[in-house]
Amino acid sequence: MSDSSIIPCPHCDTLNRVPAGKALAAGKCGKCKQALALGAPLVLTAARFDMHANARDLPLLVDFWAPWCGPCRAMAPIFEAEAKAMEQQVRFAKGNSDAEPALSARFQIRSIPTLVLLRGGREMARISGAMQGSQLRAWLAQQLAAGHAAA
Repeated sequence: MSDSSIIPCPHCDTLNRVPAGKALAAGKCGKCKQALALGAPLVLTAARFDMHANARDLPLLVDFWAPWCGPCRAMAPIFEAEAKAMEQQVRFAKGNSDAEPALSARFQIRSIPTLVLLRGGREMARISGAMQGSQLRAWLAQQLAAGHAAA
């Protein structure tokens, strides 16, 4: 077990070492001095996607969505609440399919909302369709447990 984790800053994308057992909410970026925890989903662009997707120590859950999508808008507050509640275990992010079509093409997004769970640049799981908070938590817990068993 490692004595620290490497976490990308959600503000400037700089990699930061966080000691084991230290709450992410207590950490600050060594470069920009802002909090390492957002308490909300990270807005990702194609330019900064890989820095967060390639993180080994903090899985990334990306919600591919679009502003015109009713189910996406309905799920947004649920996703935001879970991002705040689970930020110690998973970084939540939003990928706007209209604004970042290359990112959606890269992940072959065919319907929205689609959630893609990544760790170390590799896709661990995906699911399409809007979910309630309890469904999202259960699905994510199952995927994270399977990911730890495979690691």
